[in-house]
Amino acid sequence: MTSHSTSARPRLGFIGLGLLGSAMAQRLLEQGWALTVWNLEPERMAPLVAAGAVAAPNPAGVAAASDIVLLCVLDGPAVQACVFGDGGIASAGPAAGKLLLDHSTITPDATRAMAARLAAETGMGWVDAPVSGGPLQARDGTLTLMTGGSEADFARAGPVFADLAANCTRMGPVGAGQAAKTINQAIVGTGYVLMAEALVLAEVAGIAAADLPRCLAGGLADSGLLQKIYPQMQARDFAQPRGYARQLLKDMRAVQALSSQLQLDLPLVAAATARYADYVGRGNETADSASVVRLYDEEAGLSAGQGAPISAAAPPGSGCP
Repeated sequence: MTSHSTSARPRLGFIGLGLLGSAMAQRLLEQGWALTVWNLEPERMAPLVAAGAVAAPNPAGVAAASDIVLLCVLDGPAVQACVFGDGGIASAGPAAGKLLLDHSTITPDATRAMAARLAAETGMGWVDAPVSGGPLQARDGTLTLMTGGSEADFARAGPVFADLAANCTRMGPVGAGQAAKTINQAIVGTGYVLMAEALVLAEVAGIAAADLPRCLAGGLADSGLLQKIYPQMQARDFAQPRGYARQLLKDMRAVQALSSQLQLDLPLVAAATARYADYVGRGNETADSASVVRLYDEEAGLSAGQGAPISAAAPPGSGCP
């Protein structure tokens, strides 16, 4: 529990209770925030209501009951519907002094257009704050947030962000957070494909594939992807998705759209996007994003994790003398 007085805090609302949104909302409840929630599939509200949240009938109901509304939905059309659709946030009426924190991943242009429209129609402020990290980091309050908005709105959102994130950076005005997230997803999407290729190479080469992160730790090849995603892929641990392949494909296509808009050619991004398009197109829309390694298993004719025999001259896991 944080040290803030609950009565002195803004009332929060949360719209979008998917894998990430539910974890973020649960974290806020545990940190003592008063929370009103809504989700398109109403059954997702039940665990949060049981934990102390109040269910609203629609996004307008969330906005009416809240000083700050957090939004975490699939894509731009979903944000548009929640904000400006029937029963949307904007239909709740004048909202000067209120604030929308959009944790969805959408394009910078769409963010700027919707933020300007919401301000004109209701007076409500907008901070784009897309997320890096998954449900586990959300539950621990260790997400990374890339934000865009006015300095004043960013400051107002600070106490909320402090309970959700270990790293929160204002990158500029509205839309800047989404631009930073686009770059983040370029790194993540290409990195997942690279980890899959490194893994299948290690397995087919016959080395101790599970020991590769330890072997490369501290060198230039070391990274969070190598230490976290590679082991997940090596174990084929995909039963509980941390994120959906369809969402990462959507994000990679957004990277391509932004690069095209800026007249940039990013061939590595294009190749990684094509890999995810192939994988998702085979019916893996809701598979874990890291399970793209299965595409390589299939193409290499491998059973999961099976490569060439390991040489007896270099026993797996041998340390330095």
